[in-house]
Amino acid sequence: MKPLLILFILLLSGCQFHQGAQVARPTPTSSLPVSSVPSATPNMEAPSPTSTATPKPTDMQGVPASMTLDEKLGQMVIAGIDGFTLNEQARELITTYHVGGIILYKPNVKDTKQLVDLVNELKLSNNGNPLPLWLGVDEEGGRVTRLPDEITKTPSSQIIGKTGKPAIAHDIGQLLGKELLAYGLNMDFAPDLDVNSNPKNPVIGDRSFGANATTVSTYGIPMMKGLQEMKVVPVVKHFPGHGDTSVDSHVGLPVVQNDLARLRKLELVPFAEAIRQQADAIMVAHILLPKIDSANPASMSKKIMTDLLRQELGFQGLIMTDDMTMGAIAENYNMSEAAQKSVLAGSNVVMVGHDPEKAMAVLKSLKAAVQAGTIPMATIDQSVAEVVRLKRKYLLQDRPVVAPDPKSLDLEVARVLAPIKK
Repeated sequence: MKPLLILFILLLSGCQFHQGAQVARPTPTSSLPVSSVPSATPNMEAPSPTSTATPKPTDMQGVPASMTLDEKLGQMVIAGIDGFTLNEQARELITTYHVGGIILYKPNVKDTKQLVDLVNELKLSNNGNPLPLWLGVDEEGGRVTRLPDEITKTPSSQIIGKTGKPAIAHDIGQLLGKELLAYGLNMDFAPDLDVNSNPKNPVIGDRSFGANATTVSTYGIPMMKGLQEMKVVPVVKHFPGHGDTSVDSHVGLPVVQNDLARLRKLELVPFAEAIRQQADAIMVAHILLPKIDSANPASMSKKIMTDLLRQELGFQGLIMTDDMTMGAIAENYNMSEAAQKSVLAGSNVVMVGHDPEKAMAVLKSLKAAVQAGTIPMATIDQSVAEVVRLKRKYLLQDRPVVAPDPKSLDLEVARVLAPIKK
């Protein structure tokens, strides 16, 4: 194909960046380059090369010039919802508060039809917003899985790390990407790059690929790459390392007495390698490291998110927090104040994974902080620009999907997992 023809197709496909459930709409970021165009799958429509939509005006780094403060702040929050259907609270989160993403948990998933119906309802409700939704789950494999039980689950990271075959990790990453895309999802809060160095750790355990940094890097990075190749965003976690904790951050605030020298030798190694291998997004843990920052957990710490992750490790992608409704934050801090502090410290996206009312309260708090001058508008614009860049890179769309056949997906699972059973 001639170079000019290729360029023409790519430019036109960019006009499909954000589409509603029924018709194509103008892209708010068409001034940004399209890195690549994924091939269509049976359950995901390919961007039409014939759209003639007119690009919206843009300002800072592709952020739509027409975006309101509420719309910008919404892009900085990923929220959880209740139930199996789009209820009024969920609709309000999207249409009134303009949240940029939704995280689904097992209580949101009953079966294939229900999950696809919910995902399509979420996408349709986002029709009036300037950017498509992140729709994500924690699909790690093993005991951390959110997809319908009709599908055979992939093994834990620990089992994968013991295979001696890093290629299997890559294939499983691709498999997870295919499965998520089949259900209309586009973000996976995985893989887990924690080094399981503390055998008494109550929360990581077999979620880790192994007890040393080399094993975690050897298997975690290929899984990340596999997800990326399927155009599903992998969010590697839990920076700067949750493997040496003795407290579950879902319940309380873990305190880890490791200094920077120790982290550089062990916990940071897989994350540094992921950054070298073009990681797109990193989730920061709710753990307190007094020898680095005695006043703030990692998810609220400038020393960890900006000084360590951004400046020392050179990460240029999306930084998001772990769920702010977890006990580590909820039992020790005012959630709205914690969200403000997190944004000022360097996070681009705050996750409020449970209770829509709490997500709304966080957004109101962030807006008040911006209006009072506590959070500079430049900080908001910088984070929104990063969100736009990543949504653009992954060619996000709000088009509905058709429910996949679980039996067909299971055949693919069997094929990918066959080498493990040999």
